[in-house]
Amino acid sequence: MHRFDKSLVWFRRDLRDFDHAALHAALARSAAVYCTFVFDKEILDPLPRQDRRVAFIWAAVAELDAALRAAGGGLIVRHASAASEIPRLAAELGVDAVFANHDYEPAAVARDAAVAGQLIADGRAWLSFKDQVIFEREEVLSQSEKPFSVFTPYKNAWLKTLHATEESSLAPHAVAPAQSQLVPPMDNDHLPTLTDLGFKEVPLPVPAGMSGGQALFDEFTARLAQYDRTRDFPAVKGPSYLSAHLRFGTVSIRGLVRHALAATRNGESGAATWLSELIWRDFYFMILHHHPHVVSQAFKPEYDAVAWESGRHADALFEAWCEGRTGYPLVDAGMLQLNQTGYMHNRLRMVTASFLVKDLGIDWRRGERYFAEKLTDYDLAANNGGWQWAASTGCDAQPYFRIFNPVTQSEKFDPEGKFIKRYLPALAQLPAKNVHAPWLSSPEALRLAGITLGKDYPPPIIQHDEARKQTLERFAVAKRSKAVAADEDG
Repeated sequence: MHRFDKSLVWFRRDLRDFDHAALHAALARSAAVYCTFVFDKEILDPLPRQDRRVAFIWAAVAELDAALRAAGGGLIVRHASAASEIPRLAAELGVDAVFANHDYEPAAVARDAAVAGQLIADGRAWLSFKDQVIFEREEVLSQSEKPFSVFTPYKNAWLKTLHATEESSLAPHAVAPAQSQLVPPMDNDHLPTLTDLGFKEVPLPVPAGMSGGQALFDEFTARLAQYDRTRDFPAVKGPSYLSAHLRFGTVSIRGLVRHALAATRNGESGAATWLSELIWRDFYFMILHHHPHVVSQAFKPEYDAVAWESGRHADALFEAWCEGRTGYPLVDAGMLQLNQTGYMHNRLRMVTASFLVKDLGIDWRRGERYFAEKLTDYDLAANNGGWQWAASTGCDAQPYFRIFNPVTQSEKFDPEGKFIKRYLPALAQLPAKNVHAPWLSSPEALRLAGITLGKDYPPPIIQHDEARKQTLERFAVAKRSKAVAADEDG
């Protein structure tokens, strides 16, 4: 194994100083190790100036910098285009190699290829490692050596692969620098403030950084056994709330899977369900790697033939959906949770996505982009996978004729209306039986609750039963398109 005199570790979506593949490898193979993080202008410049993701990243970077300084090093922080800054910084420091962890998004893959090419041209090495997933790319394939497109057989193969490789696949990457191995930044290197970066302070939906991730994990383990029974109810503290920490690597996926696996083996059904959710995450990364066209097109090509609503009326419907004024309380409460906190409960992600696509007839890509702008835990692979699942255009998606009824979803998953009333205080005085569909309430019930429809809360912008019929007609073109393609193939 080749050893290096000086190396540079480039942190990206792995903002922790423990169980870190690239940092572990750099320390094992280098006499001196520098660490850097780049606030990438290519990513940040198009963003709104109040962006929770940037605030979350900044807090995580600040904590990581402090931890590395306590170990004798620290972060060299730059605000620049990473594609050019990393080769420039490597040259400035005179390092022999740059270490990083794999990123799977198409834009990041292209960026890393450009960086690697420049480093190699300059006579430096580029080394990249698997870190944010358990299995990647071609590591879990079908018996015919093809990538899976259905989750359950993928999950079974994933678990079989893990069973055969558990010791190596889940082993933590120890990070224990030798004396003076980590090199501190220069005295004039400091962490820029959010203001320096051109962003404003915003409240975060969850505590950030490694300490925030650990606190959430510790709290979640106490109720993990009930996860399968509580995760679908937005008024109940059911989820782990670790999605943003997984997105930015302030927790270790290997550590989470080790815990989930041990609890599953102890017979905890909640842990088994949570483990499945973590496997879904690997699944969508795999899909993105093998099918990068999903970024802009349907996974199933026949669904690109669907004609979505457009024009002023569609724009007005989309705006009402974004702002939480569709007249369907659970949909509106979910959208208001997203807008106000940067987080949305997973059950509500499915309900609101289904409503946009299958009630309003609006292109799933518009909703995907809105979530991408608002979610603190936004992750291209999972967000795209979730939207295409709800829209029936993706791999292993719900059938197009399965259309969530927003009222029955509300009655089932927020039966007392607690979540609805938290985000829609205008409905606070409505009895639980009326809160799911206020327009069906009697005039007397509305009067007693102090509600005037159209003033205090909007009437429905669309009738679900009528929308359902239109959706079935809209999606029929995909069925015909698939049949035509099959005939041509035959």
